[in-house]
Amino acid sequence: MPDMRPAPAAAAAPATRRPAPPTKRASSRLPRLLDEAARAFAQRGFAAASVREIVEPVGMLPGSLYCHFATKEALLAAVYKEGVERIGAAVDAAIEPLADPWQRLEAACVAHLASLLDQTDYSQVVIRVRPSDAPAAEAELVALRDSYEKRFARLVAALPLARRTDRSMLRLLLVGALNWSQTWYRDGGGATPAQIARRFVGLLKTSLAA
Repeated sequence: MPDMRPAPAAAAAPATRRPAPPTKRASSRLPRLLDEAARAFAQRGFAAASVREIVEPVGMLPGSLYCHFATKEALLAAVYKEGVERIGAAVDAAIEPLADPWQRLEAACVAHLASLLDQTDYSQVVIRVRPSDAPAAEAELVALRDSYEKRFARLVAALPLARRTDRSMLRLLLVGALNWSQTWYRDGGGATPAQIARRFVGLLKTSLAA
């Protein structure tokens, strides 16, 4: 006798699984990762700072760093870039409303020195980590530094100076003096960073005018 029971229903095809939306967790960790790297590089230097001490406060394993940066040197370049951009933004904001060349140079020096002496980790990385400390990132760090210092080249170029003045040496003299102050400056020791910067520029202006 033929089987009159209905044929079993065909098995349903497995539902196509939609890809999960990209997680924001990895990207949300990036600012904290940069902050921790800046802290470690500023306190210990590039070579002595370990990947483990950078990533553990962020809740990451050492190998997870390479989801964000191919190398430790690439991480340093990102921190250095952030530091340079912060100082550059402060200088740009300080000179923007001014027209007089000497006032613009003075404002730039005040903003530059205040940024260097604010003791933030990013500014300390820019000052204390030399490009040669990370040979694989050296060219990139030098390019970042040079792009920032072009501001001072333009400011010095605009000064009303005698034609014979070596403006390149003048820029190096001024920026070098400002940068070196972080080795001897002590908070509360007398002059403020703004006063120091103004005196530097005042001495140059008086000397060159004479």
